[in-house]
Amino acid sequence: MHKWTDLTTVMWWVSFREPSALGAGVVTRYPSQRNLMLQVAMMAPAVSDGSNCPADVLIVEDDPIIAIDFEDRLLGFGVKSVRTVGSVAQALAAIAARAPEFALLDVGLSRENSFAVAERLAALKIPFVFVTGYGADARIPPEFVSQPRLQKPCSSDALEAALQVRAAD
Repeated sequence: MHKWTDLTTVMWWVSFREPSALGAGVVTRYPSQRNLMLQVAMMAPAVSDGSNCPADVLIVEDDPIIAIDFEDRLLGFGVKSVRTVGSVAQALAAIAARAPEFALLDVGLSRENSFAVAERLAALKIPFVFVTGYGADARIPPEFVSQPRLQKPCSSDALEAALQVRAAD
């Protein structure tokens, strides 16, 4: 099992709204069997032959469940090293320590956006894809409007296609 996807971690990070005797919408820390099965299915690694995959991918994502999902799928595609950070400062430090071959950037982090990271990656000519839950409503600076975007949640096929486009560049 992945280092972050043990049952205790899933139960700690994920809260579900379930009806109860105390009233509808009570938040509980223990998922129902149905919801737990959904979470486990979402986190199952994708499988690929590993062709044309970058060896090192940096994920800039502040939601740990989404980051785990991306990491597991990328490893399933054959990516050898996946590093995950949750802030711009951590991302810039990770890039300075070892430049990735490819990056996934969540546009809207907790209290900031990832455009400073995008600027650094562009300066180093490292391909990247924006990942956003806001779709076309995401405000992307003019210099990055032509960058590929993935809509959260994205399918494994869409994620793998983004890696393949990177390989063609």
